[in-house]
Amino acid sequence: MDRHILIADDQPQVRRALRLLLEQELVADVVGEAAEAGSLLTQVSAGCPNLVLLDWELPGMAAQDVLIALRQTCATLTIIVLSGQPEADRDALRAGADAFVSKADPPEQLLAAIRATG
Repeated sequence: MDRHILIADDQPQVRRALRLLLEQELVADVVGEAAEAGSLLTQVSAGCPNLVLLDWELPGMAAQDVLIALRQTCATLTIIVLSGQPEADRDALRAGADAFVSKADPPEQLLAAIRATG
């Protein structure tokens, strides 16, 4: 099954790298990118993707509030939180993320998390 993935990160180089990784390594259709919370929520409400890769430090709204809003907008959505702060894993999972991957982890870790939620 094709996965429709939305990438939410405020850094353009991170979004480009994630898009390249996903398109090369997975059967994945990156359906959008968002640099801040408002744009992310607008895109998810316009067409519910299968998966959101969510930067825990995404500007515009507290990460916990973004998770709540995403769940209200699209109940079937899988959310993998990414962060440069590995210690954020507990908070992200407690807030409702399906998985957590540190940005310091090798790309294979993210691919494994995506496959596991698949």
